[in-house]
Amino acid sequence: MNYQNLHKKVMSMSPAIRFVTICDMNGRVKSSGHRKGVKNLLTPSESRNSLKLAVTAWKIRSKLFRKIGKGRYVLAEYAKIKRITMPLGNKHLLYLTTSTGANHAKIINRIVRLRP
Repeated sequence: MNYQNLHKKVMSMSPAIRFVTICDMNGRVKSSGHRKGVKNLLTPSESRNSLKLAVTAWKIRSKLFRKIGKGRYVLAEYAKIKRITMPLGNKHLLYLTTSTGANHAKIINRIVRLRP
């Protein structure tokens, strides 16, 4: 998988996308970055912790997949951002944030068409 190329494609989908990270299921970052001109709301340490929590939550949910089906994405909406976590195959996650006004359904549908 060309992580940088995928990162670039996702980032170019919408100006509402603020931040994109691709990581493995152990939280090791393969590609990550903010949109130019976007202010990071979290410190680097808080960002790493947020990613770690998202990976852990995905692993916990995956224990139910046999009964409820494989997860497609998780959307968390906060006062200042939306956060979307999606699987990339079985070994990676796509973790991104958008502005609150983003059309997350449109972004998710575009990402689904890109994924390996």
